Amino acid sequence: MIKPLFLYNTLARQKEEFKPLKKKVGLYTCGPTVYDYAHIGNLKTYIFEDILRRTLEYNGYKVEQIMNITDVGHLTSDADEGEDKLEKGAKREGKTVWQIADFYAQVFKENLQALNIKEPAKYCKATDYIKEQIKLVKKLEKKGLTYQTSDGLYFDTSKYPDYARLAKLNMAGQKEGARVEINKEKRNPTDFSLWKFSPKDRQRQMEWPSPWGKGFPGWHLECSAISLKELGKEFDLHCGGIDHVPIHHTNERAQNWGFTGKESVKFWLHGEFLIMGQDKMAKSAGNFITLQTLIDKGFDPLAFRYFVLQAHYRSKLNFTWEALEAAQRGYDNLIAEIKRLDKPDHNCPEAVRNFSEAVNDDLNTSQALAILQDVLKSNCPSSAKRAMVMEFDKIFGLDLNRFAEKTELSDEVKELIELRQQARQAQDYHKADQLRQELLKKGVKIRDLTDGGYEIE
Repeated sequence: MIKPLFLYNTLARQKEEFKPLKKKVGLYTCGPTVYDYAHIGNLKTYIFEDILRRTLEYNGYKVEQIMNITDVGHLTSDADEGEDKLEKGAKREGKTVWQIADFYAQVFKENLQALNIKEPAKYCKATDYIKEQIKLVKKLEKKGLTYQTSDGLYFDTSKYPDYARLAKLNMAGQKEGARVEINKEKRNPTDFSLWKFSPKDRQRQMEWPSPWGKGFPGWHLECSAISLKELGKEFDLHCGGIDHVPIHHTNERAQNWGFTGKESVKFWLHGEFLIMGQDKMAKSAGNFITLQTLIDKGFDPLAFRYFVLQAHYRSKLNFTWEALEAAQRGYDNLIAEIKRLDKPDHNCPEAVRNFSEAVNDDLNTSQALAILQDVLKSNCPSSAKRAMVMEFDKIFGLDLNRFAEKTELSDEVKELIELRQQARQAQDYHKADQLRQELLKKGVKIRDLTDGGYEIE
C-alpha cells in the first residue's frame, strides 16, 4: 500500500498529511507582477508548483488551480512606498501600463508552456477584481481593523493576535524598525496598505474611485480577494516563493482572517531561492537571467526543468552555466536511452511503489529521479521500462515521449496553425487562444516557444 501524501506546511513548520477539504482541491499559486520578464528564479517556483499539482492529480485528486496576475499596486518597496512597478515599466518602455501588462503576461504564459507547466484553471488579473477588493476592505473597516493616513487606508496588525505566526516574526524587534522603513503615520511598523490614494499632483494610468478616495489597491489585497472569491472562504493550498513569507503572505493571512474570521488556508507551501553565488536571483538586484537567455545559448527549456528537479523545492539551488550544461547532457542522455526502449507494456509494481512514496514525501523529485535511473539500469524488460518512464513523467513533466513519431497534419490543421502564428505576431492573443482551443479539439496540442516559434506535442 502506497503511503499517503505528506507536505511541508510553512504555518506548522513540519510535514503534515494532506487531506482535502472538499472533493476538488483548491490550489492558489501567486502569479507574476507583469512589469518585466520573469527570471529563471521565478520560474523555479512555478516548476515546484507544477510538480505539486501533478502529484495531487497523480494521487487521484481533481485540482482547481487559480493564479493571479499582478497588473497594479505592487510598489517598488515592501514598505508601501515608492513607484508602482507597472508605472515604472511603462515609463521605461514608452508604453501604457495596459500594454506593458498584456505583453509581459503573454511572455510569462509562453514561458510556462515552454517549461511544460500546466496552465491554471483560471488566470485572474488584479485589475479585474477591483470591486471584490473594495468589498473586502469595507468589511475590514466595519470590523475596526483599519485606519486612514494621508496616503491611504491601512490594516492595523496589532488587532490580529496571530499575525506573527506564519513568518515567526519577532514583533518586539519589528517595533524597533527592524523590518521596514518607518512611516511616521503608521501605528505599527508592520501595518500595511489596503488602499493607496492617488497623488494629488498627477493622474495615475490605473486608478479607481472608492469610499475612501480615488486610488488603487495595495499589493497584498488582490490575492486575498481573488482566492476567497474563486476558491471559497476555506481552501487547501497557497503557494509561492520563500520571499513571500515575511510580508506578502503574512499580510494576506491577516486580511483573510479579518474577512472570514477563520484560518482560510490549510497548507502554505514555499519554494526556496535560485541563487547565483551567495545572492538570490532578483530583478531589483539586476542579477537575473530569463528563459529566453537560456534558449539563445542553445539550452532546451526542459533541460532547465530537469536541473530544477534535481534539488528539493525547499532547498536553495545554485545556478551556474556549468551546472546547466551538465543538466542538458543528463537530459539528452536520458532521452537517448529512452529512445532505445521497446513499446510500453506492463509496469514493475515495486518500482512504481517506490516512486510514488518518493513524490508523496513532500515532492522529493531528486529521489524520484534516482529511482528512474535505477529502473533504466535494472533487469526489467525494455517494454516495462518504457511503461514506467511514461508513468513517472506524469510527475516530472519532462516530455520524455516527445521523440515519438508525429502524425501527419491535415491541410486544415496546418492552416489553423498558420492563422494562430499570424495572430500571435499581431499580438491578438484573444484570437490566438481561440485558435489554440480549436486545435485542441482536433487533437493537436501546441506549445509556444519564447522565440516566437512553436512545437506540436
